Amino acid sequence: MEFSWEIIGALFVVASLAGFIDAIAGGGGMITVPALLAAGIPPAQALATNKLQSSFGSFSATLYFVRNGLVKLNDMRLAIACTFVGSAAGALLVQYMDAGTLTKVIPGLLVAIALYFLFAPDAVDGGGYPKLSQAGFALTVGTGIGFYDGFFGPGTGSLFAVCFVVIAQLGIVEATAKTKVLNFTSNIAALLFFILAGLPIWEIGLVMALGGFIGARLGAKVVVTKGRKLIRPLVVMVSMVMAVKLLAEQNPQWVDTLVSFV
Repeated sequence: MEFSWEIIGALFVVASLAGFIDAIAGGGGMITVPALLAAGIPPAQALATNKLQSSFGSFSATLYFVRNGLVKLNDMRLAIACTFVGSAAGALLVQYMDAGTLTKVIPGLLVAIALYFLFAPDAVDGGGYPKLSQAGFALTVGTGIGFYDGFFGPGTGSLFAVCFVVIAQLGIVEATAKTKVLNFTSNIAALLFFILAGLPIWEIGLVMALGGFIGARLGAKVVVTKGRKLIRPLVVMVSMVMAVKLLAEQNPQWVDTLVSFV
């Protein structure tokens, strides 16, 4: 496939914006995947190319958080391993199964995430007693959400973040930092299997990767400097936008009815 410089430039800008938002609140894939599809890339290759570019963005954010002391990778070894295995399994399975059934569940989860962060302001400070041990969290949340990210993906960052807050009882800044570590892990695991299948479009993916890397670095800096003042409203907004978008795609008749009223 050949792409004009205008399309490549537009995808670079889209990836930069998505990387910035994804580093703060997750949901960057809901911006980049539609952009890749709009550029005429087939769905399977669009998903694989998105994993290629998003891996650089999540790596950029992870590196920034580690260097600033918000994450200690040694403390997350089991969670990283479980997330990798889960994502690899999901990436293998999605090549043989239809992911359509899973999409019906995700909008409800995203709305629940948005409502939680909107109406439970005290909980985002963390500091409570964890509801699972580190091993239990790694085996259930790491493996489960990792599998989901390899299999489908939208909202992975938001799902990890809310689990770190609700189950691990972390503050929102630390939860966001650890989320990016596991998000990067699941991205890399899925990407490896997509590469083996020959699916990514490298010239597009690497250009978007540069934009995503820059955007994610800026987003990670905002997390460190602005903290929960910006993260919480963005998590709410991104989760609701993703939920509405998925519902509209699953139920086009609702959109037609709304348009007829307007």
